[in-house]
Amino acid sequence: MFKDLDGFVAPGSEEERLVRQIDLKRVPAHVAVIMDGNGRWAQGRNLPRIEGHRAGIKSVQEIVETGARLGVQALTLYAFSKENWKRPKREVSAVFRILEQYLKKETKVLMENDLRLRVLGQREGLPDGVIRELDRVERMTRDNSRMIVALALNYGGRTEILDAVKSILADRSLAPADIDEDLFSGRLYTAGLPDPDLVIRTSGEMRVSNFLLWQIAYAEIWTTPTYWPDFRRRDFFQAVLEYQKRERRFGDVRPSR
Repeated sequence: MFKDLDGFVAPGSEEERLVRQIDLKRVPAHVAVIMDGNGRWAQGRNLPRIEGHRAGIKSVQEIVETGARLGVQALTLYAFSKENWKRPKREVSAVFRILEQYLKKETKVLMENDLRLRVLGQREGLPDGVIRELDRVERMTRDNSRMIVALALNYGGRTEILDAVKSILADRSLAPADIDEDLFSGRLYTAGLPDPDLVIRTSGEMRVSNFLLWQIAYAEIWTTPTYWPDFRRRDFFQAVLEYQKRERRFGDVRPSR
């Protein structure tokens, strides 16, 4: 089981130096990660692209643990977008096999560490085996409260917004005057979650890729050239430190406290 930061980093290491600078009272409540660069990581090593996805699982495990130890309330991982269906069928099938295996293996870790799995996106179209595992793990972990691990699967920000609009239009009890930001947010896949404070994107790309378009209106964005399979807790610590250096004004002239 992992509880906090004691013994998590080696004394005298670069990681310890970074951790000592983090104000644990100002850790972002919700961190969202665009996990990018698996294919390029593999190609740079003359490996099949799928080996990059396989290597990326280690990063997922380490960042989930790091987020929980730091006290993050929600960690959202952009695992498979609506646009990813355009990739070769063999690669897509392999990604879902890896995901299914991950869910089967990580259930114990989630339960032992009070972590709750939540799925964001459309289940329709996902492989049956993946849907069964998602349903099973969500059911098992639904009462866990330490940190939410949200997987954005078959996800698109524009689709999410359209689904929210359709849900509102289908609710005949609502009048136009009833519709405000809180009501709309409650119809999104992320209903009940705080908006992300920090968005991390790996691989050096400078775009949000149709990810949480409504929710990241005021999120701080941190990018790194590191490919996702090489992203480790040191990188996560750096992102949190950078987040804590920024002044979040939310449109005001004074920073938020």
